[in-house]
Amino acid sequence: MSGTSVLYDAPGARAKRRNIIYTIVFLVLFALAAWWVLATMADKEQLASEKWSPFVTDSAVWTTYLLPGLGETLKAAALAIVIALPVGALLGIGRLSDHAWVRVPVGVVVEFFRSLPVLIMMVFASALYVQFSDVSSDLRPLYAVVTGLVLYNSSVIAEIVRAGILTLPNGQTDAAKAIGMRKSQTMSYVLLPQAVTAMLPALVSQLVVIVKDTAIGGAILGFNELLSQNRTITANYGANTIAALVGIALIYIALNFALTSFAGWLERRLRRGKKSTGAVLGAEDMDLAKTPGGGVS
Repeated sequence: MSGTSVLYDAPGARAKRRNIIYTIVFLVLFALAAWWVLATMADKEQLASEKWSPFVTDSAVWTTYLLPGLGETLKAAALAIVIALPVGALLGIGRLSDHAWVRVPVGVVVEFFRSLPVLIMMVFASALYVQFSDVSSDLRPLYAVVTGLVLYNSSVIAEIVRAGILTLPNGQTDAAKAIGMRKSQTMSYVLLPQAVTAMLPALVSQLVVIVKDTAIGGAILGFNELLSQNRTITANYGANTIAALVGIALIYIALNFALTSFAGWLERRLRRGKKSTGAVLGAEDMDLAKTPGGGVS
């Protein structure tokens, strides 16, 4: 049994040799592809030092373009996250309501906005702000981007919350009812605290999507976020589009890695802080349960 696993059978000698051969072939093909890409870039003079040196030697690239663009990206993402998380949680709880007059309309709203591309919602929001509001042209792209992100991601977060709560055993709800807790109390004090840990990986993935989707506003609505700075950098420092895109991509990778790392730390902390995954009864509840004929009125 030492050579087996719950998920798969341990490979034998022939399978191990095949895996080694496959690995070598893949590495060779990857090295050839990388060499071809670099050779092509060199032929097009995309590896010339003058195209890459501004990101190291010229601080204006960072202070004038990259850092302000990153600030706009973080601003839009932060606003969308702060609004979408509570709205999504309320919509997710609403979909679990016992009352059809709450559950059905909330379900329609969630399915409607979840089915639309976020780009359409951003463009539509921008058109609405032009026609029916006094929002200045400088702030309109930010408002439109945040509106589109909130409408789409709150509906997705609602499904994450609903699925996280439904994964909990029915015994959690039954135990809460047995000690006289109302449904709102059961949701707030029993179900949601336990579901948060299960929902956290999916929630973090959606937050990463929010950060990346801010680039849609830069491409379509003229929002001066991080990716849109590629155009101005290229215009002011020569045809170094690849260098600018590589630098911007590295910033996105670092930003999202920091977000996922923080979420991983938070998840581990939450798991360590929970001594039990079930509802915890107090001493008075246990004494009442032990009393013959004891119960909750």
